[in-house]
Amino acid sequence: MDAPSIGAGRKRETVGHLKLPIVSVAVGNLLVMSRYRLQPTLAQEAALAEHCGHARFIWNLAVEQHEYWRPGRKSAPGFAEQCRQLTEARAQFAWLRAGSITVQQQALKDFAQAMANFFAGTHRKPTWRKRGQGDGFRIVGKRGLHWDVRRVSRNVGEVRIPKVGWVRFRWSRAVPEGVKSFRITRDPAGRWHVAFAAIPDPIPAPGTGAVVGVDRGVAVSAALSTGEMLNAPTLRETERRRLARLLRKPARAKRGSIRRARVKRAIARLRGRETDRRKDWVEKTSTDLARRFDVIAVEDLKIRNMTRSARGTRAEPGRNVRQKAGLNRGILASGWGRLVERLEHKAPGRVVKVHAAYTSQRCSACGIVDREARESQAVFRCRSCGYACNADVNAAGNIEQAAGHAVSAREGPWVAGPVHREPQPVLLSA
Repeated sequence: MDAPSIGAGRKRETVGHLKLPIVSVAVGNLLVMSRYRLQPTLAQEAALAEHCGHARFIWNLAVEQHEYWRPGRKSAPGFAEQCRQLTEARAQFAWLRAGSITVQQQALKDFAQAMANFFAGTHRKPTWRKRGQGDGFRIVGKRGLHWDVRRVSRNVGEVRIPKVGWVRFRWSRAVPEGVKSFRITRDPAGRWHVAFAAIPDPIPAPGTGAVVGVDRGVAVSAALSTGEMLNAPTLRETERRRLARLLRKPARAKRGSIRRARVKRAIARLRGRETDRRKDWVEKTSTDLARRFDVIAVEDLKIRNMTRSARGTRAEPGRNVRQKAGLNRGILASGWGRLVERLEHKAPGRVVKVHAAYTSQRCSACGIVDREARESQAVFRCRSCGYACNADVNAAGNIEQAAGHAVSAREGPWVAGPVHREPQPVLLSA
């Protein structure tokens, strides 16, 4: 993303008798990327790789400058000072001057934004970049002067990149209007993409007042309160066996050899295929939910904390490390975070985050909380009223009820603002 998310939150409140706190309702406009597959020639690919190298070099220099800072020393140079230093470096070194000034300055701009995000506490501290990992650069400027895009045929378009020329890409959909910047990236599988930054139009709500709860899991990627159970696609069995064989080959190949590089590209292609399938599933699922329901309720999960390694330290080693590593892989393969992120992009103000406590232990029919009611991973049977259903669907029902009470109490989604509140017992007694 080229800009941080703009959102507003709500104070924590408890929904009636359910005792499930509503954590937040995400609203605001988000700058997202419309990505297309690039089709460069060999010469253009070499030029793009050189731009990536310059951007990586400038980024690493900025990281090195900030590594020198210690408490009591003068602060590290900011964006303006680094731009002046870049001008002096370009005048001194011909190989740097041969590159695009836009690419190099935007690398500094990206670093300045990364440091701002770090000090705001939303991201980690920017660190070194390595060749082959996160390669890319950004182009900004006036369209028609610094860069341009045009359509060549039904399925082919071209984008003009400084110092490279017109590069073809697959025209899978129309380029958004009002684009002022784009980013070129190369994934570990060697595929090039161009992503145009734009604020998309949100998907309009159906207006039926329908509320759905979404419970995210490992065995079932997303269970809906309607009874639907959705699973993110993964590699097929034959692909998994081939990936397991490929993962053993680098140990028998010499470092830096052509054979080792070929094996790494094959591994990256398989993993890229799995990632593409998961992203496609997330896009289709989030679009379907945004079109069918007015309010979408999800659990407020701390995914980064949940997928933290259990390895521990040498003095205090962790327990069940292999089992925890398998669970972490299952969570990440289900696309939990990306699903909610795309829902917030497509349905701003209609995504409600509910506290996750007791959603899997509470009966959605009678409201009794009983940890023994969940007989297995998939079966929930209430010992009080006898209600039985899939455990994930029951949890999704609890999430829906919490969100439904919050919406009915305020007569609609919070993005429209509070209209009427429920009678307050304290005021009535007074």
